[in-house]
Amino acid sequence: MITEVTAVNFRQNLGEMLNQVQYRSDSIVINKDGKPVAVLVDAELFARIRRMRERFDELSSRIAEAYADLPPEEGLAEIDAAVTRERRTRARQPRKRQPRKRRP
Repeated sequence: MITEVTAVNFRQNLGEMLNQVQYRSDSIVINKDGKPVAVLVDAELFARIRRMRERFDELSSRIAEAYADLPPEEGLAEIDAAVTRERRTRARQPRKRQPRKRRP
């Protein structure tokens, strides 16, 4: 579950919110002046996000290197075509069901 709180409320209830995140795998969006400024997530989710970002950065670098000698329009057109082909391929494949995450 995702809960939104003000920064003041977060400060006043830090211990309770840490428990929500740790034991229920909830996420807390902290708002200041009505705008989200931070999110508190459990350590496992943060580790997954970090790995995904590292992988994304690695793939972005590889793509940039592979297309360094092409004009940007030509490279983007080729990438768009590859993405379209992959999406069509995946759309034809049956979806695998993800196991439900059990809560303690």
